[in-house]
Amino acid sequence: GTDFDGWQIQAEGRTVQGELSRALRTLLREEVTVIGAGRTDAGTHALGQVAHLLTTGDLPIERIRRGLNGLLPPDVAVREAAEAPPGFHARYSARSKRYRYRIRTGKAALDRRQVWSIDHPLSLVAMQEAAACLAGPHDFGAFCCQDPVPASLRCRVDHCAWRTEGGELVFEIEADRFLRHMVRILVGTMVQVGGGRRVPESLPVLLTSGDRAQAGPTAPARGLCLLWVDYP
Repeated sequence: GTDFDGWQIQAEGRTVQGELSRALRTLLREEVTVIGAGRTDAGTHALGQVAHLLTTGDLPIERIRRGLNGLLPPDVAVREAAEAPPGFHARYSARSKRYRYRIRTGKAALDRRQVWSIDHPLSLVAMQEAAACLAGPHDFGAFCCQDPVPASLRCRVDHCAWRTEGGELVFEIEADRFLRHMVRILVGTMVQVGGGRRVPESLPVLLTSGDRAQAGPTAPARGLCLLWVDYP
């Protein structure tokens, strides 16, 4: 995701949806609309983005996958392709999504485009306590971009935890839906907890307040990755 302005096609800028659309136009020789499971921010990565399309062609599924990978640039790959059941929609049929955020306390070199490097120590225990407050259904107004204000602020978090892995602090969160910048603002706020600038108990207070101005900064996009989208 580093060199993309996110998933969705825009008037200017390189997007994943745009690259897929161009490749499909060449391969299928028709105009098709590629619909993704959700948008990603500029610079955010994805291992398990899901998209669907309708085609009038009769190319075998495996030929579509191989053909796309031959036409797509090096930083986009189609991992799987399948015929979808009637009524399937990449976005509206989704049951949940899981994101991962990676932090390195110290300078990152080889993977600098996929982690947030922080030059001071962080308390894993304090960040774990903060994350535990987020499980369940809540209004996440304090942890989202409100320009424009979302139609609904309610999200159900099914999993939310920090762990250490390979010298990194890794945050994973799964929910039925996500608001714009939600994961990055949560991470930015919990980094303040880990650095001692706020206490874990401040997270429930923020959830109740809905006040974005009281939450922490938005963490850099480069550390965020969409791991998968779950369907019934």
